[in-house]
Amino acid sequence: MIAVMDQTFIPTRASRPVAQRPNRPVGDLLREWRQRRRMSQLVLATEARISTRHLSFVESGRAQPSREMLMHLAEQLDIPLRARNALFMAAGYAPLYAERGLNDPQLEAAREAVELVLRGHEPYPALAIDRHWTMVAANRALAPLVARAAPRLLEAPVNVLRLSLHPEGLAPHIVDWAGWRAHALQRVERQAQASGDATLAALVEELAAYRAPPGADLEPSGEPAPLADVVVPFSLRTDIGVLSFFSTTTVFGSPVDVTLSELAIEAFFPADTATAQALRAYDAASS
Repeated sequence: MIAVMDQTFIPTRASRPVAQRPNRPVGDLLREWRQRRRMSQLVLATEARISTRHLSFVESGRAQPSREMLMHLAEQLDIPLRARNALFMAAGYAPLYAERGLNDPQLEAAREAVELVLRGHEPYPALAIDRHWTMVAANRALAPLVARAAPRLLEAPVNVLRLSLHPEGLAPHIVDWAGWRAHALQRVERQAQASGDATLAALVEELAAYRAPPGADLEPSGEPAPLADVVVPFSLRTDIGVLSFFSTTTVFGSPVDVTLSELAIEAFFPADTATAQALRAYDAASS
């Protein structure tokens, strides 16, 4: 955990095995993505400026799409880079987007950018996560938030949502646990549905099955949380007091690497003066 608090990236493999070609035809995969986006053939064909007949032939396997056509349809359907590679391979083409480990030399500039954001956000907490909510880096200000969690939940790889909602994690210390749990589940459910990611779908089931921790706030408190009218706040009982936050999510613009396309930075901002003062005091003491 110390390595993570010092903003060091958790080691990942520099290279990964070449993905196997999907067993399903490319037309089936395209149809699934179109249906996931709740688009009819007519709507997709219109937005892609192709004939409905041609799209129908591609989905049914009667026509072989070119690499350029697949790219064009993937853009219209907002398909993630990882899934685009699967489309290309299903059609018999080589994957277009590389997937490098975070410690790969070619991602050095990206790593430095993430570390700069994390460090610059102190004394407030911030962390970087991958597509499955696995923490890959964090700043020192995260330490007081996770100090009461069971040590085993802080062993790498740390899943942020599991840490947050597990009965031995942060759950017993979250103010308005029921409200935060509902927000977190809705967010990951939307991501699972939009991406079609089986691991995220399994995570949703796991999180939903967690029992309420002893003493959890099962009903909303009578006092409105700071900024509750504009954002969903996250309030936590810690060793340095009750800390209340709102958060922002930052992603890389126009990535062409699968790993970077799936990396996000969650930055927490104090929702009240008491939280800001407590974190500044903690930073001064720990420095």
